[in-house]
Amino acid sequence: QIVQSQDHVVILTEMVHDARMVPLNGRPHTDEAIGLWTGDSRGHWEGDTLVVETRNFNGLTHSFFGLGSSENKLLVEKFTRIAVDRIDYEFNVIDPDTFTDQVVGLIPFYKVAGQVYEYACHEGNYGMVNILRGARVADQAKNSE
Repeated sequence: QIVQSQDHVVILTEMVHDARMVPLNGRPHTDEAIGLWTGDSRGHWEGDTLVVETRNFNGLTHSFFGLGSSENKLLVEKFTRIAVDRIDYEFNVIDPDTFTDQVVGLIPFYKVAGQVYEYACHEGNYGMVNILRGARVADQAKNSE
């Protein structure tokens, strides 16, 4: 979910329910000594494209699919509305400690009718298996009485 005000954009993701506050007012990034889990984002418009640059990651997360430390990573994201129901999301991962070149991708985002749900871990559905197993044991005990 993307929400825009006059001087900020908020990007809310369903996975792990992170809300990224992206200032659009041109203020500088926080001091590089302050590392954050999702980095420090700043945005600006290039025509109809929202460009978000994120740096100052805390170094405790991987840059891409389990690779890198993200300590010196720069993430550049571009959000371009292509149609009423589609935004093209382009990303560029620049992590010289991990990769010899940039990692670039494009993913189309489609508008859906519905709400963003709370992310909740289901523990690999083991909980459901064990709940059902417990119910079956209780049923067997009840039937054997």
